[in-house]
Amino acid sequence: MKPLYMTACCLLFSILFSFQSLAQDVTVKGRVINAETSEVLEFANVAILSPQDSSLVKGAVSELDGTFSLLLPEGSYLLRVNFIGYQNYFRKFDIGDRNPYNLGNIRVRPAATDLSEVVVEGVASIFESDIDKRTYNVENSIVAEGATAAELLSTLPSIQVDEQGGISMRGSGEVMIFINGRPSNLGGGDMESILAQFPANSIKSVELITNPSSRYDAAGVGGIINIILKQNQNLGFNGQVNASVGTRDKYQVGTNLNYATEKVNYFFSLNAQDRLLFREAEGFRENFIPGVSRFLDQDDFELSRRRSAFMRTGFDYNMRDNMTLGFYVQGNLSDGTETEETNQRSLNQLSAIDSVFVRDRAQEQRGRNFETGLNYTWNIDSLGQRLYSSASIAWDSRTQFTGTDQTFFNSLNELIPANGLNQLDDMTRESRLAILQLDYEKKVGQNGKFETGLKGTFGYWERGTAFSQGDLGNNFQPTQIDSLSDTFSFNENVYASYFMFRNRINKFGYQIGARAEYTQTEGNLFSSGERFVNDYFNIFPSIFTTYQLGKEEEISVNYSRRISRPGIWALSPILSLRDQLNFSVGNPLLQPEFTDSYEVGYMKGFKSYLLNATVYHRYSTDVQTRIITLLDNNITIQSRENADIRRSTGFEMVNQFELTNWWNVALTGNFFYSEIFGANLGEGFNNSNFSWTVNMLSTMSIPNLFSVQIQGDYRGPIVLPQGQIEPLWGINLGIKRDVLNKKGTISVNVSDIFDTRIFRITTNDSRFDLNRMFNRETRIGTVAFTYRFGGFKDRNGNRERGGRDMGEDMDF
Repeated sequence: MKPLYMTACCLLFSILFSFQSLAQDVTVKGRVINAETSEVLEFANVAILSPQDSSLVKGAVSELDGTFSLLLPEGSYLLRVNFIGYQNYFRKFDIGDRNPYNLGNIRVRPAATDLSEVVVEGVASIFESDIDKRTYNVENSIVAEGATAAELLSTLPSIQVDEQGGISMRGSGEVMIFINGRPSNLGGGDMESILAQFPANSIKSVELITNPSSRYDAAGVGGIINIILKQNQNLGFNGQVNASVGTRDKYQVGTNLNYATEKVNYFFSLNAQDRLLFREAEGFRENFIPGVSRFLDQDDFELSRRRSAFMRTGFDYNMRDNMTLGFYVQGNLSDGTETEETNQRSLNQLSAIDSVFVRDRAQEQRGRNFETGLNYTWNIDSLGQRLYSSASIAWDSRTQFTGTDQTFFNSLNELIPANGLNQLDDMTRESRLAILQLDYEKKVGQNGKFETGLKGTFGYWERGTAFSQGDLGNNFQPTQIDSLSDTFSFNENVYASYFMFRNRINKFGYQIGARAEYTQTEGNLFSSGERFVNDYFNIFPSIFTTYQLGKEEEISVNYSRRISRPGIWALSPILSLRDQLNFSVGNPLLQPEFTDSYEVGYMKGFKSYLLNATVYHRYSTDVQTRIITLLDNNITIQSRENADIRRSTGFEMVNQFELTNWWNVALTGNFFYSEIFGANLGEGFNNSNFSWTVNMLSTMSIPNLFSVQIQGDYRGPIVLPQGQIEPLWGINLGIKRDVLNKKGTISVNVSDIFDTRIFRITTNDSRFDLNRMFNRETRIGTVAFTYRFGGFKDRNGNRERGGRDMGEDMDF
């Protein structure tokens, strides 16, 4: 691998320093902003024209902070600035001997038409749609006030959250979670617990990238969900404070503060939550093996309380006109308690009770999460050369202590003390993640751009458990159970390089790229010293093409290859006990899953309607899937295996209607057919079904009164090798009103009004049939208040200054 990376480094830096010195020219700079809101406009087209015949002299594109810079000889020029959804701006200017020449703030006004492009500008911009992604502007979401990041994601089209908090997109559960454009250290069972610490009020927008290009990590066959946190950039001191109260003891309070000068923007946010939640579950299993009770009927009730505090601070420093340094640090502190009562009834063939187990569980949790990073952007010259570099580290630590008392009753409902148990489970989790990245880009010709980069991702995860058990009674003497006590660690280092070239020839645009990734993994089981090593090298090509059929009308054809690497929860060979009849265990020999993804898209913008339709097909090999096995002693073990193939073909349609100037509706439908072939796992592991998801988001703004938001969704069945996840649906409602001269906002919302978001899973096997139900507390009423000061404005769609935009791919 060394020759590959030496070659890539030499290529990168030879290109980087192959530009000419243009010191004799004058640097012309300026900043493009919205004339009505003073928000900066990134990627606005800046053209320098000849005043004689309006011919193009030179062009540029505004950066993430709205600034642009280019070199021009002394003389007279005509400036033209245009940006989709805004009126064209013209201005004459003369360059003398002053260097640099500053055009100052260039204020462009929104166009009168609401759908002059693919951005809907109605009551409130619900989302922006591009060929390669959709951006949902959620900072003004009414139905998500007082919710967590995980609960917010569940309200968005194309995203589903399962009974264990797992997140899927378009029916695929292998999704990468990014925070501000950077991979997060969310993995396996930690995903929901960490996302739960991010209040929805701290999130500005969510980007869904369904078919990422070669620039992005190849991981995540389901795509990338990029969460953009709030950060204002208005000059001076400004901010907002917010608080919310929810039914059954749910509280949240937070603040976002900014202080900005011409050179430096400082930001700080702090949010705290205290939430009480319940969960009900039921399970009914019919056994077809001899020597055990015919039926197992189980129910449990869980009550949990979670407290967390999230802090983020940092700055963006404009070192020079063309250089920006960014720094951030963020941390999460959390603790929680859980209590659960489980009843397990073993029934004979006549449904009479054979025996009953009652389990009372009490659990304490504590978590600490820390992340910090630097990024540096250098706009080298007006020829479009740009260098971006970043470094970040993240650390997460969690402890969980569980004590369980188990009592036993015989068929006559008599307590049998000798069969009682007391169990102690002390679990620790730790992870570290470091990311180094270097990207370079250069314009080629009038419409082309070349990009290349290097990236290193270095991760370490560790899971440990000490499980003890003894007889129930005053003389309880716990004895460690070795088969349930161990520590497993997992290292994963990914070394990546990529290149991309994109160009536009008249109406045809194309982008080709390839990403090379070398992966080193090593798992270690502490008790035996056993090592599980798996190193592999892969190349991931991507091709994106577009063709403009007419004004605001485009068709696209895309292809990419991606990988899903198993995480520590899927790999750890330590048995985990849910109860005495249900266990789970990872598979340290699990292999990565590979997916070829194909998409054909069509996008058309009308005056009051936006259509984005996509036909997609995914072909996956070595599919990572959950398998449940029933042993002869009536114990089930859930594990992970690689099935041969999964095929999924679907059609997704996104519709945005602006019914009036105060009412718009977004309607999304996803219809797909899935097949999974697991004959390599044994008989009965092939399955298929047709499914669909529908999501509706309606926003009405009655001038000078209030705004109303209604969100509803339906998710059809999801195919599994041994059964399926049953359909579910739900409706959320929210109302808000501006107060205190529009500096404050009061909102009221109710999630899952009809309490219908209940997860049901059926599992079918030659040895058993299993039906499970999980009913999390989803019907929650919330009252929230927000107060803004110092000119703070909720802004839609802008990225962090100094960061790298997640959506430049098809900017031809």
